Amino acid sequence: MRLTTPAPHRTAPHRTAVRDADGMAVASFVLGLLGLLVLNIVLGPIAIALATTALRRGTSRRGRACLGLGLGIADLLVLLALTQMNDTISWSF
Repeated sequence: MRLTTPAPHRTAPHRTAVRDADGMAVASFVLGLLGLLVLNIVLGPIAIALATTALRRGTSRRGRACLGLGLGIADLLVLLALTQMNDTISWSF
């Protein structure tokens, strides 16, 4: 009788998927935070998409994904408020 170890590819995809979801949660938080300062029309939707994807994939960093989602929405609200004040899509301080 020959003893063999289980193939690493059987358990690795699950760990890799969770690690990817954790990375997406952190990325959504960072991009949402950056979006409050610059390029909020681009970074806001990306932060929202990454946060929702991370939450759907079951990230262990759920709080960070929720913060990324909130910051992405805040990015778009800041853009909306600033464009309403200037009556244009491009804004400056």
